[in-house]
Amino acid sequence: MPRPLILVTNDDGMFAPGIKALVEVCKELGEVVVVAPNSPQSGQGHAITITEPLRLHKVDVFEGIEAYECSGTPVDCVKLAKNVLFKDRQIDICVSGINHGSNASINIIYSGTMSAAMEASLEGIDSIGFSLLDFSFEADFKPAQHYAKLLIKSVLENKLQKCKLLSVNIPKLPLEEIKGFKVCKQGNGTWVEDFKVSTDPRGEKYYWLSGEFIPNEGETNTDLSALKDGYISIVPSWHDLTKVDALESLKYLENGG
Repeated sequence: MPRPLILVTNDDGMFAPGIKALVEVCKELGEVVVVAPNSPQSGQGHAITITEPLRLHKVDVFEGIEAYECSGTPVDCVKLAKNVLFKDRQIDICVSGINHGSNASINIIYSGTMSAAMEASLEGIDSIGFSLLDFSFEADFKPAQHYAKLLIKSVLENKLQKCKLLSVNIPKLPLEEIKGFKVCKQGNGTWVEDFKVSTDPRGEKYYWLSGEFIPNEGETNTDLSALKDGYISIVPSWHDLTKVDALESLKYLENGG
């Protein structure tokens, strides 16, 4: 039997510690090909490049692993992998990350990590986005690697049922303190945003976005509550943004209000 083909991508770029950690896991489970941005692309969401050409360059970064740098966004990386590099071959699973910092709750909307995985899911590929709740460049990825291996192996063996995308967040805890996996829903929260205002050398004002994420503390069985309790959260995700329970209440709009 041929080894499963695993596409590895991210939004932090080819030299991020998180993607190296993920490649180390995946090469034990199948044939790995890496397609990642040639520069950090955090917060790009599901952006694609349409105003300039894309470039794809083969690079020698991971020993024994085929790898390509893409000039575009994380979603561009997946599109090129699916439609150019492997247009005649099935990708068995796409894994994205391991991201520095949380993509729980509404952060999934902004996340380049999750959008790369979501793009693969739109193509019918089982996909997982991994995030570690540690922004440090020196973050310890060993616990994340342990659980990522278990999860990727299980998905390869069993396939995802009734969804094609998992959003996985891993708490910043030693391996022995992580309680395991918790399948749950996406939690609610709000970004309280602030723009730092300053002036450039030409005297022009510029604005730098900052802010604080405020979770909704009252919810249970969410990614936020799971992480708080020491579990790895697994949220089955999808691209359909329809608020189904609001359809009936808006029927009056069909008659002009």
